[in-house]
Amino acid sequence: MEKTTSLANCSLQITRNYSASPEAVFQAWTDPKALMQWFAPADTFTTPLAEVNLLVGGSYRIQIKDPSGETHTAGGVYREIQRPTRLVFTWAWEEGGDCGGGTDDPIPETTVTVEFHQVETGTELILTHEQLPTEEARGKHQEGWSGCLSKLGKICR
Repeated sequence: MEKTTSLANCSLQITRNYSASPEAVFQAWTDPKALMQWFAPADTFTTPLAEVNLLVGGSYRIQIKDPSGETHTAGGVYREIQRPTRLVFTWAWEEGGDCGGGTDDPIPETTVTVEFHQVETGTELILTHEQLPTEEARGKHQEGWSGCLSKLGKICR
């Protein structure tokens, strides 16, 4: 029998601390040149494309290239922008971007919220990714976001 998991149960949350200010960390999330430096799950991946139209209703698109040369492209729409404390955007993989949905079809659109809190040592970042369709998708996105956030730490010092 196939196990079905409620979409409400398939979310993830990751917290990281950076020594940079919330403004600097927010900027790294919203500047295409900065995104190309860190937005990939591991050092063996690259980010050849980052497009950002930073306004509510504006879109973004990010392309990640894996070590074999295959590209994976995600994009969405900004739903909320509170500089430098909060970003909310939709997230969807383009064709071929299953990344854990369990089928050859792309994962449906999900929602990502990134909060930037001033702390004594810099910034506490809390990333919440909601509405993932399966436990497998949640696990793969947890791994991908963890890698991205580690790389972010290399530029947000």
